[in-house]
Amino acid sequence: MDSPNNGAPEPTGRRPRGRPRAFDEKTEQNTIKALDRAMDILRALSRMDGATLTALAQETGDVPATVYRVLVTLQAHGIVEADEAAQTWHVGPGAFLIGSAFLRRTSLVERSRPALRRLMEQSGETANLGIASDDRVLFVSQVETHAPIRAFFPPGTRSAMHASGIGKVLMAAMDAPRLERIVAAGLTRYTPRTLTEPNALLADLEAIRKRGYAIDDEERNLGMRCIAAPIRNAHQEVIAGLSVSGPISRMTPDKTEALAVRVMTAAASVSAGMGARD
Repeated sequence: MDSPNNGAPEPTGRRPRGRPRAFDEKTEQNTIKALDRAMDILRALSRMDGATLTALAQETGDVPATVYRVLVTLQAHGIVEADEAAQTWHVGPGAFLIGSAFLRRTSLVERSRPALRRLMEQSGETANLGIASDDRVLFVSQVETHAPIRAFFPPGTRSAMHASGIGKVLMAAMDAPRLERIVAAGLTRYTPRTLTEPNALLADLEAIRKRGYAIDDEERNLGMRCIAAPIRNAHQEVIAGLSVSGPISRMTPDKTEALAVRVMTAAASVSAGMGARD
């Protein structure tokens, strides 16, 4: 392909193409304030799992009129969408499509698909893959069971760490400062079984480290149980979690050990594909 200077080779030491002359200068001229504000609003909306205009303005510190203009602009591109009946705003499918480009950069999702499908077929329950995102769980892939009553976490769904099997697997591998930050932010109670006391949660995380898997025992949704195990990379770092989820009528306590073995085996196979050692 011809270079921009009519085929002449670029002089040694020139900046990489795609970077403007002032790329390395840390000045305000390298940022677009309106875009910066839009990204702050979008991040806030993603943390809130849907919000009214007033709540979003309070969360970001911007005036409602400014937030509304940003939302309408993002809505035109499908990045956010409005629920007219509830008068709330939500992250839209356009954001997921853009985010999917990131997932295509890594082999994690691709390598996990066979393991997820095999796990669903072996267990008869929905298999899930999740990663950490802004101290929450982001579900990035799923293979649903064919059973009429089933768990459903479509890609793009976000959930609290402490009330998720995958989330607790990820928390169990975190360093102390990050773990303390999540706990200090508050442990929301979703059901009577949610672990909202820090000491109880920390004890559960220690048990997870010892046995190699986590259990969400109706901690996010009553009537649903989840078993999760960690996925590691070539540096032995936990980079994701893999789980099966289903109703407690099928995922009974007497089946926990057998299901846990299947989940850990599936997670280990994905880890091996990511370069992890046995």
